[in-house]
Amino acid sequence: MAARVLLRQRVAAPFMAATLVGGALFPSAALAEAPQPAQDHLLLRKKPIYDDFEETPFPKSTTPIPSPISDTTPASSKPFPEPEDEQQVVPRRPTPTDRLAAQIGKARLFLYKQAVSAEDGVNAAVDRAFNLERSFTSTIASLAPSRESGEQLMPGLVYVLVASMAGSIIARNRNIILRASLPIALGIGAGWAVIPVTMGNVSNLLWTYEQRFPAVADTHLRTREGIQRAWYMTKIHAELGKTYVDDKVSDARDVIEDWVKKGK
Repeated sequence: MAARVLLRQRVAAPFMAATLVGGALFPSAALAEAPQPAQDHLLLRKKPIYDDFEETPFPKSTTPIPSPISDTTPASSKPFPEPEDEQQVVPRRPTPTDRLAAQIGKARLFLYKQAVSAEDGVNAAVDRAFNLERSFTSTIASLAPSRESGEQLMPGLVYVLVASMAGSIIARNRNIILRASLPIALGIGAGWAVIPVTMGNVSNLLWTYEQRFPAVADTHLRTREGIQRAWYMTKIHAELGKTYVDDKVSDARDVIEDWVKKGK
């Protein structure tokens, strides 16, 4: 049995090799199926798309035929319709989602504008506060006397305060006008006497504020001129009085000296 199986395998191997070699060297022609008669009929009825156009004779007539691109051609006979002949597209109505999105956009824009305006207001308020603080500090610094003047504020302010208190004590039992004006007058006088540079700076600052109101500035000028004139006249009368007293004293001394000489 084993010998037969081996013999069959040895015979089958050369036979299969010969069959493969023969098929490779001598290929056989494969014939396709012939088309059916019905399919042949359908193929014959189909017309190629590239066939020549058969010219059909037009009937002769005396009416001129307009050109296809002429303006006189009717709209129905034109090969390509004009844009107005095309069907107009109906716009789509907004959906509830679109309307909601539009309202949300408007609300966001409104909130953004309000936030921007509030931020601008806060920035403007902060800027005004900083400018006011800078102006206040610069104004206070400008009132102080310079180092070259040698003026000291601390003892001078104490003297001014003491003079004002003395004026209030002096006018304690007087009328209300005197009690209100005398301490101020004594304080201002002591200030001009003790700290003249500081009082000059304060006067210049008050004058800059008074210039904003012309009526107040004019009143101040007239009052100042009146005070200066009165002070000038007072000084002149004081000098005249002093001269008169000196003359009288000299005359009295001369008379007394003459009496003494005569008595001897």
